[in-house]
Parts: sequence; structure tokens; C-alpha cells
Amino acid sequence: IQTMKPNFIDEITSRGFFHQCTDLNKLNSLIKTNSIKAYIGFDCTASSLHVGSLLQIMCLRLLQKHGHQPIVLLGGGTTLIGDPSGKDATRKILDEKSIENNIKKIKEIFEKLLDFSNKKTEPIFVNNAEWLKKLNYIEFLRDIGKHFTINKMLSFDSVKLRLEREQSLSYMEFNYMILQAYDFFKLNEKNNCILQIGGSDQWGNIVNGVELIRKLSQKEAFGLTTPLITLSSGAKMGKTESGAIWLDEKLLSPYEYWQFWRNTNDEDVNRFLKYFTEIEIKDLEETIKDEKNINNLKILLANEATKILHGEKNSKEAEKTAKETFEGSGIGKNLPEILLKKKQITNGMQILDLLVNDKIFKSKSEARRAINEKGIKINDQVVDDEKKIISSSDFNDDILKISHGKKRHFLVKIY
Repeated sequence: IQTMKPNFIDEITSRGFFHQCTDLNKLNSLIKTNSIKAYIGFDCTASSLHVGSLLQIMCLRLLQKHGHQPIVLLGGGTTLIGDPSGKDATRKILDEKSIENNIKKIKEIFEKLLDFSNKKTEPIFVNNAEWLKKLNYIEFLRDIGKHFTINKMLSFDSVKLRLEREQSLSYMEFNYMILQAYDFFKLNEKNNCILQIGGSDQWGNIVNGVELIRKLSQKEAFGLTTPLITLSSGAKMGKTESGAIWLDEKLLSPYEYWQFWRNTNDEDVNRFLKYFTEIEIKDLEETIKDEKNINNLKILLANEATKILHGEKNSKEAEKTAKETFEGSGIGKNLPEILLKKKQITNGMQILDLLVNDKIFKSKSEARRAINEKGIKINDQVVDDEKKIISSSDFNDDILKISHGKKRHFLVKIY
């Protein structure tokens, strides 16, 4: 196999994806001359992944770009238990049918984001329920459990932080790291997978897998982590006031996704351009250096990130909609929609009832506050009366535009 330059490690380092590796020099020299298989595990707790998983997905895309084969491990087995890393409490246990349905939906997202055109690098999908559900408890304790010491397990952050905060950690969750290590062992045995990638909060779990492979098979495997992304505001990536930024367009329209990136904080733009676009790093650095208007960089980020997930056509339409909405008093046709039945409007509808919608506000007090702060516009006119009644005369061709501040806009349509 020909030498690949620059290699995967070079690129993730220059893009700021690299955090830690179990043996960087050895892994680096190995991937310079060999194609390898590497895996990332994804939870199946919801029917879609959100932006918080995107850095890992970008890693899988870069693996493919540099001639390696990614394995997507969908945790049908581990989702039955739940990963305690970074969690304050035990999460809701899902039944198998819900998990299977989530796996099917999540796979569809990967089908849009990964490349299937080359047999050598096309992704391999694996569900760990395949081996975890067949485990015999006594055998597992004897053959696998003996390689783990409680002393060491208690030293890992995922466990230690929970205990320090005096939050309960169930025995079921405590087992999670052993199961994750076992996953790596099975993928190494079955698929010759030699690298696990994960967020930096997974370091303990990943190291356990590397060591288990060494103890059971006397083979060498590697672990690599990416930094955990927080926004300059300190918030966690992927969550906003209006809810999670889902990767499934049925849950979040391409326009809303574009808008999320367009609204990136100034301090985060340069970093996010490196993380979430595929513009060559050299070109990107020049663009960042030459571009004096930060808003143009935000539009570039929004266009490129949206193109990767939703395709170029949707990305261009989202930009056009934003332009029409913000620069004229036009109504962009791709804005998120709220549908009302004609009879809901016939006798008039209180504005607070209209605003308390899962897309706009969660409560009347939030909506009332926004009106009092002059933050609500109907068809570009400020609303200053919280008792305003919305009637059919407010609609133009059965469409009404609601704006909350400068950045959130919705179309209300009558059907």
C-alpha cells in the first residue's frame, strides 16, 4: 500500500482534533504505510444523533479520506445499560424495540455522512448486542472480569467524579467500562480493528480496551481521544435554548441547522471552521487571515457544515432564505413552520397561545417576557401588547411570520 501523505494523524492534529493517544509514535508509523480499521462507538438513546457527535463523525470521514476503514459501533447492547461518563444520574432505560428503531434511524444519518463508494474504506456497521446479549455471566466474570481491579476502576473520571459529587452510581453502570473494553476486544478479534477513537471523557474506557486486548490476545491496539468541545460561553456543544441540534432533518430542518452555525459565537468561528468543514487547512488559514468580516466566516461555516449533512442544494437554499429574511422584509420560504387549522384562527387566537409552541417558547411567562422586552415581531412589526389577538387579517395568503429577536424566525401557516 502506498504511503499516504499527509496522514490521518497529521490532519487531525492540524485541525485541533487530537487530544491524547496510547502510543502516538507507533500508531503514526503504522498508519503511514498501512490501511487500518478504527472504530467509534455511538449510543442509541435517541432516534437521531445531534451536533455533539459531529466531531467524531468528522473523524470517521477523515479516516476514509486517508484510506482507512471506519467501523461504526452502534451500541444496541451497551445502550441497555448506559454510559456513566459525564452523566450526573442514571439515565432512562430503553426497551430493545426502541433501541432497534433508534439504530435504524441513526444508520440513515451515517448513510448521508460517510462514503460508500470504495470497497476498501466503506464503513462497517456493527451492533454490540450481537455478542453482549449472549454473554454467560459466570464465564464473563471468570474470563474477562479477572483482568479488572476495582482500585483501578474507581480511579477513572467517569466513576470518580460521580462518587465525589455523592451521586449514586448503579452497579449496572459501573460495569459499562468492562463492556466497552470487551467491545474493543471483540472488534479486534472479529474485524482486526486496532484503533478506538472517542471523546476525552472516554480515555479510561479506551485504555481498558487496549489493555484487555494485550492481556487476552497478546496483540497491540491503540486508543486516541479528541477534545471535548465546549462553546466559548461554557455551554456543551449540541444543546441550545430551543433544544438539541439534531442531525435528522425530520427533527431539525436544513434551514434551522444552517442558522445554528450562522449564529456561532465570534470566539468559536475559527475553531469550528477547522472542525466542521472540509476546506483544506492551508486554504482555511489564509481565508481566516484575509477575511476581516467575521460574519462572512460564519456564513462560510454555515454553508460548508450544512453542505456536508444536507447537501449543496439545501445549503444554498438556507443561505437564500436567511438573506431574504434578514436583509429584506421578505419571507424566506424555508423557515421552520408552525401549522394551524383554520378553525383555530376563525374566532381569534391569543398571541401567548400561539407563542407557546414547542418550536418557540416552552411557557407563557417566557413568551410574556419576550413581548415586554420588545423581542417579538409579527410580520416585521413589534408586538407591544401581550393580550393581542391574532386573527385571519394578520395572515397574508394564509402565512404569517413570527420573529423572536434577530435570529429566530418562523412561518405560521393555515391549512
